[in-house]
Amino acid sequence: MTSALGPLIVQSDRTVLLEVANPQAEDARHDLAVFAELERAPEHIHTYRITRLGLWNARAAGHEAEDMIATLEKYSKFPIPQSVAVDIRETVGRYGRLVIERDDEGELTLSSTDPAVLSEVTRNKRIGPLLGVRRTSTLWSLQPWARGQIKQELVKIGWPAEDLAGYTPGTPHDIDLLENGWSLREYQQKAVDNFFEGGSGVVVLPCGAGKTLVGAGAMATAKTNTLILVTNTVSARQWRNELLKRTSLTEEEIGEYSGQVKEVKPVTIATYQILTAKRGGKYAHLELLDALDWGLVVYDEVHLLPAPVFKLTAELQARRRLGLTATLVREDGREGDVFSLIGPKRFDAPWKEIEAQGYISPASCYEVRIDLPQDERLEYAASADDERYRLAATAPAKLGVVRDLVKKHEGEQILVIGQYLEQIDALAEALDAPQLTGSTPVDERERLFQAFREGSVKVLVVSKVANFSVDLPEATVAIQVSGSFGSRQEEAQRLGRLLRPKESGLPANFYTLVARDTVDQEFAQNRQRFLAEQGYSYEILDGDAIAA
Repeated sequence: MTSALGPLIVQSDRTVLLEVANPQAEDARHDLAVFAELERAPEHIHTYRITRLGLWNARAAGHEAEDMIATLEKYSKFPIPQSVAVDIRETVGRYGRLVIERDDEGELTLSSTDPAVLSEVTRNKRIGPLLGVRRTSTLWSLQPWARGQIKQELVKIGWPAEDLAGYTPGTPHDIDLLENGWSLREYQQKAVDNFFEGGSGVVVLPCGAGKTLVGAGAMATAKTNTLILVTNTVSARQWRNELLKRTSLTEEEIGEYSGQVKEVKPVTIATYQILTAKRGGKYAHLELLDALDWGLVVYDEVHLLPAPVFKLTAELQARRRLGLTATLVREDGREGDVFSLIGPKRFDAPWKEIEAQGYISPASCYEVRIDLPQDERLEYAASADDERYRLAATAPAKLGVVRDLVKKHEGEQILVIGQYLEQIDALAEALDAPQLTGSTPVDERERLFQAFREGSVKVLVVSKVANFSVDLPEATVAIQVSGSFGSRQEEAQRLGRLLRPKESGLPANFYTLVARDTVDQEFAQNRQRFLAEQGYSYEILDGDAIAA
């Protein structure tokens, strides 16, 4: 049943308009996010799009087509177009019509209860080389190496296969969760259960909601040799510390495989960089993938998975794979490869829902708009397109606003985040604060992060190296001075620095400084899409008013 007071308008091109001021908007956003992607988020009307991949991910996470249609009908002002309901049913119905399994001899097969579908896909010129022999009208054998590649190709032509071919158990290794005053939260346990029920796939949780603990829970369930892939060495050390604290694993059982250390142990934590490092034109560390009989591979921050790792992952399909992320959005558009090679979404929990349960801190988000002086406006106008963002993002006028914000939040733990090294140098000098960039040695990074956690360092100026997998629970203020061209995934990481619950009880404040009437402001609108998707709204402030 539609409602004349509902917040949604569903259009025949599968876009959905959400009226932000409507009293039901929050509930509608929550339910819509299960299967639709936010495209634009200006002040009053947000635009969502219903995509094939969004529908398939929702189906893999346990949502039926009728549930999705019921959501649209519940919140729509007008009857939803019949073509949209038909499209949703037919698109969702495509998931699982093709099944990958193993026969009694252990050979991979591709089957369907619909001979016409199987005939269609097997005639595709990119799929043909991946096939073995046709056994019946509903069953083909597959090349033994083709399990990952055929899933990629089937997604591209609109027939995602359900992979039921099973996984190697790996070498058993006893791992238990310690019962020392903590236990998995209900949503974390559900994420672990859903993952094993589905076999492999991705768990989507906000930063600060305990994705590492979901990984630990999966390891304790699998009880097998585990390879954990992470974004950088600092992240590797944090995973190691968390596993030592939360599980029965000892230091002798956990190895680090990075640029500095090359240890292979029953639980090995490796960086993406080392896995994609080349020597003589060849990947130099691929032996790590077969160094031990891994029964579980964990991909931390799976939305940042480097492209070469997809190719390597295509050959790891017999090993159970767990992806962890705060957002399925990839700036390179390769969400389909995450879906086919790591696995579909198995569990997600909206940020606002976990915030309401008290597990992450509430956050207020502000966009602070700053006017460029006349001479800088003229330089900006005369510059080439590729220079304009740098000029706007590094505008010297931002320095004074940063000083005012730091003064306003004096005594709090403040992160100042920039993209450009010259700007970071200037900020650190102006604020008399330590800085941390990609060139900062790992030991020095850890020392600065620890000093910030303990409160002996109150203000820390950081580059994008602090975006990922860095646990700074007492940070209450982030001031984003410049970023990566409006990256939504970066916005997720930077806001996430603030969302760990605070012992201080202080709320979180997230400021983005934007040069008015420049590409800086245009890119900011893209970043806002992520925050709006998660239920956060931006308040726009004038830079001149900050000091007042």
